[in-house]
Amino acid sequence: MGSLSESEGTNRGSMWELDQNLDQPMDEEASRLKNMYREKKFSSLLLLRLAFQSLGVVFGDLGTSPLYVFYNAFPHGVDDEEDVIGALSLIIYTLTLIPLLKYVFVVLRANDNGQGGTFALYSLLCRHAKISTIPNQHKTDEDLTTYSRQTYEENSVGAKIKRWLEAHAYKRNCLLIVVLIGTCTAIGDGILTPAISVLSASGGIKVQNPNMSTDVVVIVSVIILIGLFSMQHYGTDKVGWLFAPIVLLWFILIGSVGALNIHKYKGSVLKAYNPVYIYRYFQRRNSDSWASLGGIMLSITGTEALFADLCHFPVFAIQIAFTLIVFPCLLLAYTGQAAYIIAHKDHVADAFYRSIPGTAVVIVMLVTTFLMVPIMLLVWKSHWILVVTFIVLSLMVEIPYFSACLLKIDQGGWVPLVIATAFFIIMYVWHFCTVKRYEFEMHSKVSMAWILGLGPSLGLVRVPGIGFVYTELASGVPHIFSHFITNLPAIHSVVVFVCVKYLPVYTVPMDERFLVRRIGPKNFHIFRCVARYGYKDLHKKDEDFEKMLFNCLLSFLRLESMMEGYSDSDDFSVPEQRTEGSISNAFLAEKTNNNTMCSNGDLSYSSQDSIVPVQSPLRGNSLLRYSSQASHTVSDELEFLNRCKDAGVVHILGNTIVLARRDSGIIKKIAVNYMYAFMRKICRENSVIFNVPHESLLNVGQIYYI
Repeated sequence: MGSLSESEGTNRGSMWELDQNLDQPMDEEASRLKNMYREKKFSSLLLLRLAFQSLGVVFGDLGTSPLYVFYNAFPHGVDDEEDVIGALSLIIYTLTLIPLLKYVFVVLRANDNGQGGTFALYSLLCRHAKISTIPNQHKTDEDLTTYSRQTYEENSVGAKIKRWLEAHAYKRNCLLIVVLIGTCTAIGDGILTPAISVLSASGGIKVQNPNMSTDVVVIVSVIILIGLFSMQHYGTDKVGWLFAPIVLLWFILIGSVGALNIHKYKGSVLKAYNPVYIYRYFQRRNSDSWASLGGIMLSITGTEALFADLCHFPVFAIQIAFTLIVFPCLLLAYTGQAAYIIAHKDHVADAFYRSIPGTAVVIVMLVTTFLMVPIMLLVWKSHWILVVTFIVLSLMVEIPYFSACLLKIDQGGWVPLVIATAFFIIMYVWHFCTVKRYEFEMHSKVSMAWILGLGPSLGLVRVPGIGFVYTELASGVPHIFSHFITNLPAIHSVVVFVCVKYLPVYTVPMDERFLVRRIGPKNFHIFRCVARYGYKDLHKKDEDFEKMLFNCLLSFLRLESMMEGYSDSDDFSVPEQRTEGSISNAFLAEKTNNNTMCSNGDLSYSSQDSIVPVQSPLRGNSLLRYSSQASHTVSDELEFLNRCKDAGVVHILGNTIVLARRDSGIIKKIAVNYMYAFMRKICRENSVIFNVPHESLLNVGQIYYI
């Protein structure tokens, strides 16, 4: 659109000003929604029940770690009991500092409304700073009940960190890469850890049958794994009830056996609780002690699950289960095993089973540690001394373990890293191309004022029916629409621009999901609907997305009529008259605030940006007459809308094909033209996600070169 002259710029009826008014976000109704989220309160009995269930879901990997930790710490046997005591001391204080202090009492508090994991931390940060690489958020989203965030004083540490993160795009990209690394390494570890735990547990049958083939152990492990994973579809509640008694019995048994071994063999092993023996351990073994850290680190395998599985259980339930059952039983188990090894130095290989060193674990912990810094400063507003203390204590343990694990890469630690690298490449390519597609949509969108300037017919034939035009934009006209009307000289009688966007919240309540408002005069029959989803929201097969959109549209029309009839605002302004076919050839007035938010019959009304026919100021009995007229008008429009629905509904979706430019490098061409194209092909399309009937679907194709 060309630049406006000074006189045109100051004219209230200018096209630019109309476009600004038409495309203002729907913030009035969203501002009425207060942040009502409160952490759920649980009774004491319910908390104990959930703590019991969490044993069967969260602590399986930590519970099976005693099977293989000491063997991996001493693969060549034990020469001196001081080495065992030093290793035990390392295990004790590693369990205390990482799972207990760091995760149970600190990291678990950094949850996203009850959701845990690396991605939840990133979503929490995206709400407190503008670090999202896809800038589709608006202040209206901040009024969601699940959109909890903090405000900062101008010169506070949190405000300075926020400005520093938002200053340059490369900082946002670096943070995203760190998050992807943490997520992918968690996947790589999660793929192997169950197999390692089951294989190690199954290896116990060879203790009484030394001549048994290893193939038998592998077959037994495979059968167990198939059985375990086949039960997953029953849900967390049933799986928790099934395995919780088994895991509880396991912890009681390993704790009891540990206590028995302490009493029976070497009670002096308790001196390992003195951290001085850690120093002596490194002093005695030199380079061997550093290499053994890779095995000792396995004692905290599964710690990240405490945070990642938080969505299934409240924080307090996990804290109860860990502090009262898991932690003391593990300490007894490791201490008792150390006592047994001191008495039987040649039984290390028989008592503890060989496994692959699970390397990705410590990388996930490091990523969590680094992400906790902005969380503590931006979200919790913690004092910098507490932040430094947390970082120093965490890195003091994790960096030595990380460096020790690097020595184990050639012994099997490369497997989870390769898996993590593959997932990282997939996620990064997908994200890169998605950002480019969004930028293309932003740069190629058409002015809404220009579209409405075509008149009620939009310069086309208005055929009966409703057209839902899907876009990722919350303002303006998507390029697919202009591309569509350029090639086809007709459009439906009712046009609804549907923007589906995903927010950095775990869920959007159903009664806050849809925002609807009218665009232009009533006789244009153009609307905009914004559908908002969180990263945990699932599109169910039985959901009728089309029906929900239509119901929201009907509710909007009813409430619009009610609010017009009883409005207490008499402020009207008329744009300057233009030639026939312009947006003002029907007597129009900009009446502020005319939107609605709706879902499932729960409605919150406010007014924003609706352009309605001019009415004279209403006083006294004229208000009743106007209300009657408004009721008659909305009845006509509702009847018109139902007739259009009966005539047919069409969902117009953009099918943007992203290709690399001809002058691009070979790596970019492979990533964009082949990898991204393949992922788009195997992923579910929007038509499938929203359960759009095939006969009502219209794809508008376009090619974009990056």
